[in-house]
Amino acid sequence: MNLLRGVKWRYPLIALLAVAAVAVSTLRPQLVTAVTSVAKNPSATDLIKQDPPPGLFTDAEIAAIGKVADAQRTKADTLFAQWQKDHGATRDDKAFTAWAAQQVPAPPSAKQRAAELRQDQALARTRTAAGRKAATWLELHGKKDVWQLHLHDQRELIPSTRGKTEKAELKAALKLAKTISDQLAARDRQSAPFVLDPTLRPDKHITPGAKGPYSYPSRHATRSAAAVTFLVALSPHRAADYRWMQDEVLYSRLYMAGHVTSDLTAGTLLGDLIGDYELAASGH
Repeated sequence: MNLLRGVKWRYPLIALLAVAAVAVSTLRPQLVTAVTSVAKNPSATDLIKQDPPPGLFTDAEIAAIGKVADAQRTKADTLFAQWQKDHGATRDDKAFTAWAAQQVPAPPSAKQRAAELRQDQALARTRTAAGRKAATWLELHGKKDVWQLHLHDQRELIPSTRGKTEKAELKAALKLAKTISDQLAARDRQSAPFVLDPTLRPDKHITPGAKGPYSYPSRHATRSAAAVTFLVALSPHRAADYRWMQDEVLYSRLYMAGHVTSDLTAGTLLGDLIGDYELAASGH
């Protein structure tokens, strides 16, 4: 049961998969190989079965970044109301992409970014082995897998046709989140914290003088916010679960210096806009 240490029972499917992974590990070696072999295109369920969640961060640790995310959600809803007033519910990805990019604030000043970098440096000094393990798992699975798994959990209880439609809609939201955040990162060229201070992530092996990877806005934050906005609309009673996982993902990006706070606020705002757009365009 060590794999479940710190994993909340309000996140039932991942907890169940972790138990299943422990059970599988007790079988004969040849059976384990057959069950856990990586498929050519493994699903989110397969990936998390093969790599169950460790203990994640505490509510106290993630609380501050959660409040930041909440503020961006409110701002995004207000902005999207204007888009919807002008465009209705018609899908126009090209026009929306241009509009959404304009809503993301310009990167912070060099002085502000330096102050945010110092916050990451201070947090890095508090790292523990358990924290690194949690952050590594969230970095790997926090872009897509956890959100696809959440939707899979919901689809078990609805007609298959509707489930397939919602799966495609979530996939579209995640793809759009990647597209716009990557475009903005290439445009704004804000070096990631571990590029500015390579001691924060020696594992990244940054070449001296390198400017990238770029981190504004955060792709993790954008995808997480888009997914949460979409999922909450489908299952409002599980909003707390989804937002808890979002906060875990956001905090992990600070913890391992993948981003500074402004990267996350920009990404969260953008992702909330994308989630609202996908819901409107899909007729939810």
